[in-house]
Amino acid sequence: MRINKLLSNHGICSRTDANRLIAENRIIVNGQLCTPGQWVEEEDNILIDNKPIPVKDKIYIALNKPVGITCTAEKSVESNIISFMNYPEYIFPVGRLDKASQGLILMTNDGDLANKILESENEHEKEYIVTVNKQFDDFFISGMSAGVNICKVTTRPCSVSRVSENTFSIILTQGLNKQIRRMSSAFGYKVVRLERIRIINIKIEGIEVGMWRDLTDSEVRELQNG
Repeated sequence: MRINKLLSNHGICSRTDANRLIAENRIIVNGQLCTPGQWVEEEDNILIDNKPIPVKDKIYIALNKPVGITCTAEKSVESNIISFMNYPEYIFPVGRLDKASQGLILMTNDGDLANKILESENEHEKEYIVTVNKQFDDFFISGMSAGVNICKVTTRPCSVSRVSENTFSIILTQGLNKQIRRMSSAFGYKVVRLERIRIINIKIEGIEVGMWRDLTDSEVRELQNG
């Protein structure tokens, strides 16, 4: 894999920061200065500032993201999730939750687990509570459940159930960009509030907006085995 991906997977730094370290001639691979985009193997001798890559403890966090925070590790982006948390170690978001939405997002420094979670073929469940701008009927629920044509693809069938006259719960097993908003729009509805309350076995219960907690060992094991 490329050097910046390896360092990210090991929880050392972001890919952008890895590129900066390379440009500053601070990374040596097998006795030679590392070059941008260089391919490396796990068994290569990699030094940063003439020291072996440190072994980092794995970090697994459940965050209740507020509206207005952007799920990116790029600190140059205004209101980015990394600056918002100001966590003392390098972590990054697993997937995304758009800026106008709130709720559960996982943060970690474990690139391998993050990649596993993001593989859509695993069909991991994500559950949301969604409020739209007007009342909807049973046709809306059945139509959303059956799959909706958005962005030249038809969404996977999913579970949709009514919460109130203008609020529903929906469980997705895929993550198209702004999927729920676009699905709702296809039926003439505008999402006014969207909260993710569950990712696989991790629930948002007990986490106040803007706060976070460490995952339990059993939660991590279930993610790893999923």
